[in-house]
Amino acid sequence: MTIKENQIIGELVAQDYRTASVFKKYGIDFCCQGNRTINTACEKKKIDVKLVLNDLEATMLATSEGNTDYKSWPLDLLADYIEKKHHRYVREKSAEIKPYLSKVCRVHGERHPELFEINKHFNATADELAMHMEKEESILFPLIREMVKAKQGNSKIDAPDFGTIQNPIQVMMDEHTTEGDRYRKIEELSNNFTPPQDACGTYRVTFALLKEFEQDLHLHIHLENNILFPKAIELEKTFNSMVLN
Repeated sequence: MTIKENQIIGELVAQDYRTASVFKKYGIDFCCQGNRTINTACEKKKIDVKLVLNDLEATMLATSEGNTDYKSWPLDLLADYIEKKHHRYVREKSAEIKPYLSKVCRVHGERHPELFEINKHFNATADELAMHMEKEESILFPLIREMVKAKQGNSKIDAPDFGTIQNPIQVMMDEHTTEGDRYRKIEELSNNFTPPQDACGTYRVTFALLKEFEQDLHLHIHLENNILFPKAIELEKTFNSMVLN
């Protein structure tokens, strides 16, 4: 497959999630800023776009075994999956990482003051994501499920109080950008989650958990920004020919 410079990053990753590893390698955000072209992202990073394109094509030519085609999933199934897997992960790991960070700050903070900044940013991310997920689970995801059910039954839906589904989706995407930016600060402060030479076992475990959290967050946001949200907007358009109640 020939990949063009003007290919939208998020669309490519939605087509084949294995390409995410290439963008990660070059430090290119494929989730929160996935609406850019490959060329635009490379210009900003001062990276030779040909190197990125070559790596992307090599990755896509590799075996597709084990590659999950999320784009083919029904929207209600994808919403359920995000809620049960990624939302649950965020809640469980936030509760696990917070006390670890607190302990590491207490023991190592004097020699590594950057830990206090990492702790501040992670706690803010965890708290904001908790509120963010509540809004998705109480407002956005139920509407997506309702639209899928109505489409299957060829029936009408009640117009939501907020008008078009694009309104809550834009709010969610803005919040994704905020948390993506915040977590990049954590990555920078932690030297890409690399513990220092004097790090104890808890210190190393904490950084490993922070890195794992980031990886899950990238997939989480990608599934919403690049697949669930665009498809939900398109699904809503199919009701335009109906008179909404």
